[in-house]
Amino acid sequence: MSTKQVTIIVPNYKTYELTKVCLRLLRKNTDLNHADVIVVDNNSNDESTKYLKNLHWIKFIHRDGIPNEGGPMSHARALDLAMENIDTPYVIVIHTDTFMIHPGWLNILMQPFNDPDVAGVGSWKLEQKNIFQRLAKYFEYLFKKLQKNKINNQRFNKEYHYLRSHCAIYKTDLIKKVNSSFSDQSESAGKVLHKKLIHAGFKMIFLESNFLNKYVHHINHATQAINDEFGIRSANKVIKDYFSYMNRTEIKEVLKNDSLDN
Repeated sequence: MSTKQVTIIVPNYKTYELTKVCLRLLRKNTDLNHADVIVVDNNSNDESTKYLKNLHWIKFIHRDGIPNEGGPMSHARALDLAMENIDTPYVIVIHTDTFMIHPGWLNILMQPFNDPDVAGVGSWKLEQKNIFQRLAKYFEYLFKKLQKNKINNQRFNKEYHYLRSHCAIYKTDLIKKVNSSFSDQSESAGKVLHKKLIHAGFKMIFLESNFLNKYVHHINHATQAINDEFGIRSANKVIKDYFSYMNRTEIKEVLKNDSLDN
């Protein structure tokens, strides 16, 4: 029986440098006296796999690939596989392109659980946008609303929103209580789980991106963009964002600091 408070689950698929930055920042900014870390490798068979096998402060789980499974479902099933190996009261799920940049990140995610009716905390979107990008999104929202397309547009329909697996925390026992999983009904990770927890009468708390970005950064879709096999439409823009972020001085320093692996 673990004496830790939370288990952090990180699925990995062929993102060596991202994975290294993700885990090193996690190690740097997390008190591991209170947290276990499980990394599930989705049959990468590359340098990221070799790197993970040599990290003694994580629990490494290999997951065999399934032909034609697809990235989103392999991610969700990797989370479920890790869930079979945890016994902490809380579980956190993140991506390898999610970076914990502030030592207070875990406390921020935990605070809403002071309300006993809260089952999960996280965000729908976690993107870094400047004032002009935020204004553009706002005007797009107004335009969609005027066109009465709000209900059919996932980005603006809050009834559709669910805690995304780029950064979300749940009470472990409640996932079991509602008989759900991250791959429930073969939907995107956490989508059906979120709905079941709401229907069971629990609260799901969304933190605003502008607030959460003070503690956690996310390069949206970087994992998919790096791997050509996924063929995402926004790959060129994401790759540009990826290189821009990875060229930051503080990120280069993390990549050089091998002591964070020990």
